[in-house]
Amino acid sequence: MSYAFTYEVPIGPDVYARIKQELGPEPPPGMILHLAHRTERGLRYLEVWESKQAYLAFVDDRLHPIIDRVVTQALGFRPPEPPITMLEVVDVWVGSPAA
Repeated sequence: MSYAFTYEVPIGPDVYARIKQELGPEPPPGMILHLAHRTERGLRYLEVWESKQAYLAFVDDRLHPIIDRVVTQALGFRPPEPPITMLEVVDVWVGSPAA
């Protein structure tokens, strides 16, 4: 069963780019889709994963160590975990990336 959700973070594209740079180009195991878009308060992410376990492993092993460093440096503090809105997946259709 897919694990999908959305959440908003109080950072801009510049901080997001630094996080992505530190994560590297290889997508994490189990990630199906990650979409980031601007909002009035920062960025909103839409995530689809093969499982909740795959997402939590990525967060614990790769993402949080980077967030702790990059976001804390950019904002001067580490914001609390954002509230997550769960999504009921009906279908995911992902095309190939543009060249």
